Amino acid sequence: MPLHPDLAGRKALVTGGSRGIGRAIASLLAEAGADVAINYASRKTEADAAASAIARSGRRTLAIAADVSDGAAVAQMFGRLASEFGGIDILVNNAGIALHRGIDDLTEADFDRTIAVNLKSAFLCTQAALPHMRAQGWGRIVNISSGAARGAGGIGLHYNASKAGLEGLTRGYAARLVKEGITVNAVAPSLIETDMLRGGLASGISRIPLGRFGTADEVAAVVLMLIGNAYMTGQTVALSGGMTFN
Repeated sequence: MPLHPDLAGRKALVTGGSRGIGRAIASLLAEAGADVAINYASRKTEADAAASAIARSGRRTLAIAADVSDGAAVAQMFGRLASEFGGIDILVNNAGIALHRGIDDLTEADFDRTIAVNLKSAFLCTQAALPHMRAQGWGRIVNISSGAARGAGGIGLHYNASKAGLEGLTRGYAARLVKEGITVNAVAPSLIETDMLRGGLASGISRIPLGRFGTADEVAAVVLMLIGNAYMTGQTVALSGGMTFN
């Protein structure tokens, strides 16, 4: 099995793909031969720039705005993807928010919004992608979790809960889709050098045995590995620089 799978002819969607980890994943999928749709919520300029870079590589691409925590918006997005891309073979549920809150200042609205964007969105997008994957007997779904799913984390308990739920969703789908040619896995990065990290966790480098933050490209490489491995499903791959071990 090649380390770099040939994805020519495959169609991928990366949610939250305008920057950071999502953009790195979208770029690497295109490099592997896939046509890539980039979903974004509000960062149109960044999404268009990411799509333009992919187009220059010769792959078909599309930047598409949608709030993936809203069922109607997801349905509309997948309708457009069906007409313009012919369906999605590869889904990367990367969209997420990180609202830094302590126990005493966490509100119900904060909790609900975090669960909706980080967890419900993966459910909505997966449900929308499944009919095409099932019809062709092939599909790859990768959910972007976090080390916070199994640790205390620095963002807040609402974030922990959303990512732990995402890993449970991963296993649940994997068990039910394993005989249909569809694999479902998760990647759980910790302390990756992105805007989220710069927003409040930069002091965490002292906790990393490897001595540096991870990169978005390193996360993308693991996503590509999971997409290329037909025997791996229901798993969560951690990237922590040696902070934790499974």
